[in-house]
Amino acid sequence: MAKTFNNIPLSVLDLAPVLEGGTPEQSFKNSMALARNVEQFGFNRYWLAEHHNMPGIASSATSVLIGYIAGETSSMRVGSGGVMLPNHAALVIAEQFGTLATLYPGRIDLGLGRAPGTDQITAYALRRTLNQRVEDFPNQVEELENYFAGTANVHAVPGEGLDIPIWLLGSSGFSAQLSAQKGLPFSFASHFAPDNTMAALKLYRDQFQPSSRMEQPHAMIGVNIVAADTDEEAKYLATTQQQQLLSIRRGQPMKLQPPIENTDEVWSEMEKAVVEQSANSPYTIIGSKETVRQGLEQLLEDTGADEMIVNSQIYDIDARIRSYEIVGELMD
Repeated sequence: MAKTFNNIPLSVLDLAPVLEGGTPEQSFKNSMALARNVEQFGFNRYWLAEHHNMPGIASSATSVLIGYIAGETSSMRVGSGGVMLPNHAALVIAEQFGTLATLYPGRIDLGLGRAPGTDQITAYALRRTLNQRVEDFPNQVEELENYFAGTANVHAVPGEGLDIPIWLLGSSGFSAQLSAQKGLPFSFASHFAPDNTMAALKLYRDQFQPSSRMEQPHAMIGVNIVAADTDEEAKYLATTQQQQLLSIRRGQPMKLQPPIENTDEVWSEMEKAVVEQSANSPYTIIGSKETVRQGLEQLLEDTGADEMIVNSQIYDIDARIRSYEIVGELMD
């Protein structure tokens, strides 16, 4: 059963990280172990994110992995955080998530993003064209909704007639505004775009129009958490996430690296400043249970979030599970 932290639910974002020295097969086993545990800890949702051409992320076939996780858990909601809709025909997503919602009724979420989740060359390999514009995304969302509503000229089987919750995801104001106009729940990627968070949340709330799905706005924010029994241990484990950020900044994404004792050996002074700026964001919380509690309470006070989704890029699966267990211990 889902629990709450200060009356709001907490959820899990999983990128199915591929570990240095590991394989995607092991990543999937780790994701399953994590999912089974966080369900027991009381987390509300378990979302998987679509990325491509990333050696350290194995969740490219997102809907397949959602089915794997949903099939081995029993009550927790499972979904996409998100599916990058421009990479796919809307009919295919309607059929895939219609299948998932038929197999696991009342448990599937469909979170949609408009970014490619990859580089331009890979986006072309996925789409066979780069003619789509940002402005096309609202039309794609509407097309997808029509398949579920049964008002399209083509029938999504399964999918048609199913009430599958659609979320819009974003790291700017575009999806915030679209979510508001359509009366949909909104999830903001504050865990990697912290500077834009408050403006996007205000835009969403100010412009929200009630719909048949929702009468009030529902905003979820992303937060990076590395929790351990001591602040010192958490800071050590967090060097994995810092190395990942560094590799992305360099344009050289890698598999998830083990933690290191001396980070000054892997980056320049300028790179260190960039990584530390990210680590010092209020949307990145590193420390013991009490440190995490204080960080979450401050975030809740600052943002008024209706839900938080937790990303924890930790190399060792046991330490990763323990991190979520510590967060779970803070829930009612």
